[in-house]
Amino acid sequence: MSVVIRLMRAGAKKRPFYRMVAADSRRQRDGRFLEILGHYNPVSQPYELVVHKDRVTAWIAKGAQPSEQVASLLRTLSIPMTVAISAAPAAAKPAAAKASAARKRAVKRTVSPRKLRAREARKAARHKVAAKA
Repeated sequence: MSVVIRLMRAGAKKRPFYRMVAADSRRQRDGRFLEILGHYNPVSQPYELVVHKDRVTAWIAKGAQPSEQVASLLRTLSIPMTVAISAAPAAAKPAAAKASAARKRAVKRTVSPRKLRAREARKAARHKVAAKA
């Protein structure tokens, strides 16, 4: 499960209000979430931004990826987006990644004839457009 920190829309029509939440990346924008990390009100002047910094840094340390808008908001509060990782685990990780990649390549995927025809049609259409230009 990949966790993303994103804004969840709330509020009335034409009056947006957003909750900053940690959620599974496969869930819909306003769907189920793991934890509320703060809120953002762009309508008020100046805008209102409340963030639980300790919870956000904890999620980022666990590997959560902030969305572009959340990253922009966190930058205004100078919250770091990355966590320092020790050198020892980083050195061991590439070897494990290479082994898993080798296993993945060993399995040959088959493509259905329908998909092959569609790919060929797209390829021919691209060549036709390139020849006209």
